[in-house]
Amino acid sequence: MTRFALTLEFDGTPFMGLQRQKHGPSVQQAVEEAVLAFSGQEVRMQSAGRTDAGVHAYGMRSHVDIETEMTPFRVMEAINAQLRPDPVAVTHIEIKPDDWHSRFDCIGRSYLYRICNRRAPLTVERKRAWLVPQELDEVAMHDAAQVLVGLHDFTTFRSVNCQAKSPVKTLDRLDVRRDGEWVYIEAEALSFLHHQVRSMVGCLAYVGMGRWSKERLQEALEAKDRQALGRNAPPQGLYFVAAKYPNET
Repeated sequence: MTRFALTLEFDGTPFMGLQRQKHGPSVQQAVEEAVLAFSGQEVRMQSAGRTDAGVHAYGMRSHVDIETEMTPFRVMEAINAQLRPDPVAVTHIEIKPDDWHSRFDCIGRSYLYRICNRRAPLTVERKRAWLVPQELDEVAMHDAAQVLVGLHDFTTFRSVNCQAKSPVKTLDRLDVRRDGEWVYIEAEALSFLHHQVRSMVGCLAYVGMGRWSKERLQEALEAKDRQALGRNAPPQGLYFVAAKYPNET
């Protein structure tokens, strides 16, 4: 049995999320069925994180155990062949020790949220970004975002369905920048609560619109109350970017 570490890229639009769901298709199901199709083996894919319905990924890290003499390249080709036409692809693969775990060995996760800040409707980027027609002040958004960086109780920014044992997390980075009509929000932490990034982005958008101040965001954080949340940003603008591991560059 060989443990293969996969880097997955996917468009989350047709899926109910990364993890298997009883009520619809998932990325995990697609990959597991792809492995079964070429190897005849039932596997269970483990991943560095979870994504909601409609959330995308550039570099989700996962692993599966397969009994095979095929090279990693051939395994990747076989999985990708079986995944078509689903919008999921293995972009990198490597063999890891049997005790390596994509979730439990992960020491950092990063997300990107993409906002298209214009009046015109989205076309090619539809379902891949959040369209905000109101003018956003990205400088004010970045300044306000810094009150969320560090160790905090993020109950306000936590889904009522979150299964984490504690709402206390350390947010390592939350940066906001603009490139033309695009506003990018980048977040890094060891781990995140369910809906945390989307909830933070929704409140930062209020700051950018001038509806909230930096002080109002601070008050929402300190309230430790979901009712203090401004809004949840929609899922289609969110991307899981990367997972970090010890001794990996």
